[in-house]
Amino acid sequence: MLFDKFRDMADFQAELAARDIAPFGAVTEELLSATEGIVDGRRVILAGTNNYLGLSWDPRCIEAAREAAQRWGTGTTGSRLANGSFAGHQALEREIAQFYGVDHAIVFTTGYAATSGMVSTLAGPGDAILLDADSHASIYAGVNLSGADIIRFKHNNPEDLARRLRRLGDRASQALIIAEGIYSMYGDIAPLQEIAAVKREYGGYLFLDEAHSMGTLGATGRGAAQAAGVEDDIDFFAGTFSKSLGAIGGFCVSRHPEMEAIRYCIRPYIFTASSSPSIIASTREALRIVAAEPQLREKLWDNARRLHQGLGDLGLPVSPAPGPVVAVELEDRSATIDCWKALMEAGIYVNLVVPPASPSTNYLLRNSVSAAHSSEQIDAIINAYASLVERGLAAAAA
Repeated sequence: MLFDKFRDMADFQAELAARDIAPFGAVTEELLSATEGIVDGRRVILAGTNNYLGLSWDPRCIEAAREAAQRWGTGTTGSRLANGSFAGHQALEREIAQFYGVDHAIVFTTGYAATSGMVSTLAGPGDAILLDADSHASIYAGVNLSGADIIRFKHNNPEDLARRLRRLGDRASQALIIAEGIYSMYGDIAPLQEIAAVKREYGGYLFLDEAHSMGTLGATGRGAAQAAGVEDDIDFFAGTFSKSLGAIGGFCVSRHPEMEAIRYCIRPYIFTASSSPSIIASTREALRIVAAEPQLREKLWDNARRLHQGLGDLGLPVSPAPGPVVAVELEDRSATIDCWKALMEAGIYVNLVVPPASPSTNYLLRNSVSAAHSSEQIDAIINAYASLVERGLAAAAA
């Protein structure tokens, strides 16, 4: 039957309902700040929002959005190629290209559309795409649509990338190589110096998704490539507005002038209504803040190190290194769900990640850190996990 393939998920949802747990799609009924809210009737510290710099709540971004809505209305009601290309969209493209020090930029309605749209368009039948095995679902969606030959290399393994490029022979010089700056589940950073060196040796075009690293890494917040000193080796930078910039949308920037021709071939760009003026306005203001206020990144990393060390000191199986994402990896599904529920009852909202969203067969309690978190809030998160350890819940899940 048509619906048979959904039976496992339906059974899982029924199990959660029977246990009165709603870890997926938990409803935020009220936001009190960038780091606190009312979720499913309970006041909680928000530790699962990806609001890395807290800019969704910045009064300057809110005022920019308000003014834009008052001037331009609530929506564009059309795609960029129809009636949905406003002056603000063009201004943001100029500004984000300038932010990255390149000449060409395309703004998309979502980050998913940016990555899936670009990779599905850049490569086609007869081309080869080499992508990190832990790439985001939007990247996999794009490469599957491209019709290109898809080759996965081992996660964060430049040597495996090199082996696979060697096997391509002459085709390597035209291959599309895809990596991410920070990977969204464990928060690990790509070894971009080594990946860039492989690209220089074998050729190809390097596409880097900076969704979780834009705003969080680099001297001016441009991301992992800037932090690694390899920006000149990157052909396409993609990213999202829904993390550090506190809005929604996506972008791709490049030094290649062909970007202007590519724009008119990207189906998710051509056939999707453009972002509302208020979103564009708040994103422009957030981009300015990212460049002008490095202290936000400093506070983010102070919080990340504090949380990572605190959870590690409890003996929990945490991500290998501190970062904007700090994950606790557990093996038992039922016990992990119990841990998530106990954290909620303690006033801490985190993300529960289950396969296939997690990179392995294990389960994750995924914590995202914000510059807006106070030290006291970070300590409250650690203390809630300490309670899990004391009660034996974490041990049961490990």
